[in-house]
Amino acid sequence: MDLKVQTLAGKEAGTVSLSDAIFGLEPREDILARMVRYQLAKKQQGTHKTQTRGEVSRTGSKMYKQKGTGRARHHSARAPQFRGGSAAHGPKVRDHSFDLPKKVRALALRHALSAKVKSEDLIVLDDLVAKDAKTKELTGAFAGLGLNNALIIGGAELDSNFKLAASNIPNIDVLPVQGINVYDILRRGKLVLSKAAVEALEERFK
Repeated sequence: MDLKVQTLAGKEAGTVSLSDAIFGLEPREDILARMVRYQLAKKQQGTHKTQTRGEVSRTGSKMYKQKGTGRARHHSARAPQFRGGSAAHGPKVRDHSFDLPKKVRALALRHALSAKVKSEDLIVLDDLVAKDAKTKELTGAFAGLGLNNALIIGGAELDSNFKLAASNIPNIDVLPVQGINVYDILRRGKLVLSKAAVEALEERFK
């Protein structure tokens, strides 16, 4: 399929041919959901932890004598039912990530790209270059393109002025093509690819 290419100023700069094997699939929600769960699980730190009975810093001596008090039989104040005691079955430090086949991860990225094309939320720009690192100028250019919530993917190397200027704009993420991922594509309204990014993706999935 052919898609028109624009400049940052909103002018036409020709067309680019997109591979149907990458941008023309029928998006499957189940594959996208699997990939999002995979990314979020891998991102989770898993450093949550509560103290067990052996880790609580309290006396281990018997609270009171076994018989004659009319009260329940207790021993250590470290037990979970007491204030200041341990937590029963509390969270432990663990790894939340799980495996997902490499082919499924690659397929999910293609489905995410195809979903943006199908919803007409994909924009291709000829180049992502800014003369100065001025956020105000870049904000005006984005407004002209209708970008207020977007993921912008450049080539292997990002222009430093463009990256600095865009970093201060809310709801705008800028990544090199190596960092493109399903979660960031879906969490933003628009997907903006440079011509260099399109070429890199075509080469990647060749």
